[in-house]
Amino acid sequence: MKLSSLDRRCCVALIAAGLACATAARAATAEELLAGYSKAAGGAPSPERGQRFYNTNFGRDLGLSCAACHGSVPTKDGKDAVTDKKISAFAPASNATRFTEATKVEHNFRLNCSDFVGRDCTAAEKADLLSWLLTLKP
Repeated sequence: MKLSSLDRRCCVALIAAGLACATAARAATAEELLAGYSKAAGGAPSPERGQRFYNTNFGRDLGLSCAACHGSVPTKDGKDAVTDKKISAFAPASNATRFTEATKVEHNFRLNCSDFVGRDCTAAEKADLLSWLLTLKP
């Protein structure tokens, strides 16, 4: 099938628009992610609930909390409780690359919530956690 020049231009424009949207969906700031989670949750986030969530041992298979690997002080590097692998600081103020790629953030929430909470985290839980992390200073 042969495309006309107009059809080719339309295809190129659609592909370019799709790439731009995909890039925009991946690049973000912690504040933008927080706004999205808050909107999805339908309410204001609570840093206090976020801190409580971070320190909660959900009693799952490994019996760990977020703090078990990310450290009791998320502005400092943590260490994986199982592998002893270093984990870079969790708080955005101490780690400029944290919470900057929406797809990576969602992937990590999906994995960690499934493993440690035993279910997907809600938008409210994500907003609460991120709102608390954004209050922390290096």
